[in-house]
Amino acid sequence: MSGLIDRADRATARADLSSYAVVNHHFDAAADQLGLADDLREVFRGAYREVQVQIPLRLADGTVKVYNGFRVQHNGARGPYKGGLRYHPEVDLAEVRALAALMTWKTAIVGVPFGGAKGGVDCPARDLDAGRIERITRQLVDKLDQVIGPQLDIPAPDVNTNAQVMAWIMDEYGKLHGDAPAVVTGKPISLGGSYGRESATGRGLIDVLGEAAPLLDLDLERTRVVVQGFGNVGSFAARVAHGRGCTIVGVCDHTGAIHAPQGLDPDALQQHLNGGGVLTDFPGAEPIGAREFLGIACEVFIPAALGGMIHRDNAGLLNCRMVLEGANGPTTPEADAILADAGVLVVPDVVANAGGVVVSYFEWVQNLQHFRWDEREVHERLAKLLRRSFGEVRARSDDRRCSLRLAAFSLGIERVVEVARLRGYV
Repeated sequence: MSGLIDRADRATARADLSSYAVVNHHFDAAADQLGLADDLREVFRGAYREVQVQIPLRLADGTVKVYNGFRVQHNGARGPYKGGLRYHPEVDLAEVRALAALMTWKTAIVGVPFGGAKGGVDCPARDLDAGRIERITRQLVDKLDQVIGPQLDIPAPDVNTNAQVMAWIMDEYGKLHGDAPAVVTGKPISLGGSYGRESATGRGLIDVLGEAAPLLDLDLERTRVVVQGFGNVGSFAARVAHGRGCTIVGVCDHTGAIHAPQGLDPDALQQHLNGGGVLTDFPGAEPIGAREFLGIACEVFIPAALGGMIHRDNAGLLNCRMVLEGANGPTTPEADAILADAGVLVVPDVVANAGGVVVSYFEWVQNLQHFRWDEREVHERLAKLLRRSFGEVRARSDDRRCSLRLAAFSLGIERVVEVARLRGYV
């Protein structure tokens, strides 16, 4: 059995529109609403700097495989560039370019003083041992060390990267520039990481769900949730949602999908997977096909895998009232239109999954000032900031009678343009 997260869905999404075209679609719609002049659109659509480097790696058979590393710095008007670093075979310049732009608008929407960046390496991280991942990481830092830094560009974990990868980046950068823990966020706690950073994106999703639920008169204790993708974001979102009374009725990952009409315990599922178990063998849940998974009856569907997973060929299968975007760019514009016609509320990624960058900001601040908040304070500060941000997006949506996505993009673009004008950039 194949899971929902496979190459076929990614191929269909790419046929809908490339990730870069999707971001530009949303940018242009918001720019139209703002009445942004064509010359300024050209400035804010494009990236300030794009870097591509070679990363040769000797394989077990003695041959050398050359991977490509990317870092795109989209806009730094509001502060240092900020964005994740992903290791995945499908990473390319177009995808990184799109995600960097998305970070520019996301940081502006939630009001943290960062610009937008993104990076990646087109390596099959799941098939490589830790030693090879470390060599790739250190080579990448050696070749990017002049364009990253605590006040310049601050990477963070993303797809197939984690606290250990951030530790290697911090160490390699430190060899070249001296100790600088603030060069990355998402580090291990023992190296200056923030409490609450690992769970931040998933926890923030459920904080936003709490704010969005009243729009549909949803009671979380009577809310069924389906989670697409059970990596860092999906697993923490499922656990936090379960803890707040939601019933997790479906989960999928790259190996398969399961349905549990009476609900499942995501903590037990995580323990099952950590122990070497396969998702579809989880006791008390029924293995289900990919298309059937999308049709599971629920109130909230959380896409927390890769981008473009909800597209024109499958959006109509969803049987939910809300799509809460945990991944970056999980819904194509054609799918957006299908969901809108069906009366499904889409809470867009640029506010829904911003918990990661918010707590990254908290970690950066703590590193620069050499102090640490406890986990409870991090959670409280995260929830407060996301409540405010969602409230601002909702208010604009109500005022301009537009979707939450259009409201969020127009708010973010407006803030970036304002700061760029004040600084004399445009």
